[in-house]
Amino acid sequence: RALMARWSSPKDPALEAALRRNRRWIVNNQIKRLLLRFPSRSAPVRLLQSRFKTLDLLGRAANWLRKYPSCFELFTGEGPAGSGGELCFGFTKRMAELVDAEEAAVTASEPAMADRLARVLMLARGRRLPVSKLAALRGPLGLPDDYLLRILPAHTDLFRLANPYPHRRNAAELELLRWVPSRAVSAVEAAASASNSLPRFTCSLPSSWAKSHEKMEDFNSTPYISPYSEDGAVPGTDAEAEKRAVAVVHELLSLTLWKKISVMKLEHFRWEFGLPEDTARMLLRHSCLFYVSNRYKIHTAVLREGYEGSELRVKDPVVAAKDRLGELMQEGLHEFNQRRRAVNLEKKRRKGEVDVKKEEEELEDEAGALLDSAEKREERRRFYKVLFGDDNR
Repeated sequence: RALMARWSSPKDPALEAALRRNRRWIVNNQIKRLLLRFPSRSAPVRLLQSRFKTLDLLGRAANWLRKYPSCFELFTGEGPAGSGGELCFGFTKRMAELVDAEEAAVTASEPAMADRLARVLMLARGRRLPVSKLAALRGPLGLPDDYLLRILPAHTDLFRLANPYPHRRNAAELELLRWVPSRAVSAVEAAASASNSLPRFTCSLPSSWAKSHEKMEDFNSTPYISPYSEDGAVPGTDAEAEKRAVAVVHELLSLTLWKKISVMKLEHFRWEFGLPEDTARMLLRHSCLFYVSNRYKIHTAVLREGYEGSELRVKDPVVAAKDRLGELMQEGLHEFNQRRRAVNLEKKRRKGEVDVKKEEEELEDEAGALLDSAEKREERRRFYKVLFGDDNR
């Protein structure tokens, strides 16, 4: 793993920007999930304060909440949630509306969730995966915490939850009960069918990358091998095995909402998906298809064709709903910073300490200043190591 620090693609600014995630939004998403555990959608501030260290944060929780006036509101609680005039917090009306919209998008996408889950099981050996391992794919596939309760009761003819090893803890497996031919069509095969051509991989690098295009042409000179195989047959030669492994990773990334997944998670499923022992090197050999980033010391594989610049080509409704929440958080932080800047400038005007016009030009947004400092970069690295995973979307 130490050597893998050198194993990343030449920097692609657009895709690096797509991978950039604001630490603050992750914290606020954790706060959102905390509030949703309470029927009243409100909780004592002291509860959040007690969990501040797990979010790698210092200071007062109330001060953090005040930085996002468009998202959270503070109030004196009454009853069980905040008896005795205890300070509590909850969603603002606008935030509550967006949280409801996100939940509605998740509910509406349940048929698509079932489809993605079935396809993933069709990619796996024996059409089954341990539930404990599936948890690693929950975030990338856009599955909520309670996806089993949402999906299984409505699809008893398709999925079965079984425990083949009763003496083992956490040994439950999700099994696909029947092969669905209509789902055994990869993204590459679907694109070929739409264009009435043979299935082949497409190089998403600029034409100036001549050698990469040549390698892709050579790779495409042998027949495409579908990642879906009803009989579970394994290709005979090393070249065929790699062709199928590339197809499996391509299909798996196509099924994810953000067209990306950590390399560690891919390697976690080496046996189940028939991937090579050195999956990272395989990804780098096929730079036309995959971009491997080492942002925040976390190796991430990105499907190049899934992006136009730094934006997803196709944005799932759940992704769009989460983006709107991020925009509201940004709006709240901007409002807080503007208000604080005005207060600070007024104080300096009264004291006559500085040239106010010059000060206005030099003042930077607090969020940017914090995240750009060397000290905060290290703090951010540690934070992302814990929270950057897709489960925290």
